Amino acid sequence: MKYVTIPKTDLQVSQICLGSVELGLSLAKDQSFALLDAFVAGGGNFIDTAHVYSNWIPNTKSSSEKMIGQWLSERGLHKQIIVGTKGAHPELATMHVSRLSRADIEQDINESLEYLQAESIDLYWLHRDDDQIPVGNIIDALNEQVSAGTIRYFGCSNWKISRIQEALDYAVSKGIQSFVANQPLWSLATANMDAIADKTLVGMDDAGKAFHKRTGMSVIPYTSQAKGFFTKLEASGIDGIRASDKGIYLSESNMQRLPRVQELAKKYDGTVNDIALAYLMSQPFTTIPVVGCRTHEQLTASLNAVNVTLTSDEIAYLDNA
Repeated sequence: MKYVTIPKTDLQVSQICLGSVELGLSLAKDQSFALLDAFVAGGGNFIDTAHVYSNWIPNTKSSSEKMIGQWLSERGLHKQIIVGTKGAHPELATMHVSRLSRADIEQDINESLEYLQAESIDLYWLHRDDDQIPVGNIIDALNEQVSAGTIRYFGCSNWKISRIQEALDYAVSKGIQSFVANQPLWSLATANMDAIADKTLVGMDDAGKAFHKRTGMSVIPYTSQAKGFFTKLEASGIDGIRASDKGIYLSESNMQRLPRVQELAKKYDGTVNDIALAYLMSQPFTTIPVVGCRTHEQLTASLNAVNVTLTSDEIAYLDNA
């Protein structure tokens, strides 16, 4: 495993972050614990979760956080593992109504602390934004939580770059902490955001890359393997792509990338999945992909990608396909 320090923090994390949406859902306790144990055995120490994970299943709430909390406590790993959790997500039945007030943020943090069985959250993400709320109010509320010791650092997920910049400017003007990381939807396979039903999601674009290159803010992207797009395309062709994913990822540009990905995989004696993750980890700013794994085989395939580092010319070669 390789490790990086998230800029403007003292968080030294594994280059691969383990996504946990399936913990407590498709994966029962023994399976969840086995996957988490394997991640740690492979050198991983950074886990991503969210307060809303599992809430779409009737009569369940925050299953991922609860499972991680049990695992951390039973294994005695609270001091060794860095956990990032997301909160302030709208209620799923009323996605148009934001939950970014001080009270909403405080409630979700307190519940996450309870479920994670933790005294403080290493990296707290705002899961959504509401551009009708002054950004200063939100940053002030988060800094209050930092002062209270409930969270150490905070980031944003699914925020537009203009709002992130506004938050940075406000924090500088007040001499207080601001976002240390951004979590957008991003992978080597360019996503057609218009085909995604949830319009509150925000993907990486050229403006976002320029922003991160200029500011040095880290990126910790979700859907970093595009749901296995290149692996499935190589193995089974177009028929290997799920119907629900074709509108998002099946494009001429992504199809044209596959031969280049395969060429680089051969050069580095790796797989197309190695190249897809290396593309993110080799960016000119700190990028730590979140990988969603359900099996040990998928986890091993993801962790192996840390052995590949692409050059800037190879990044451009993939971008320009």
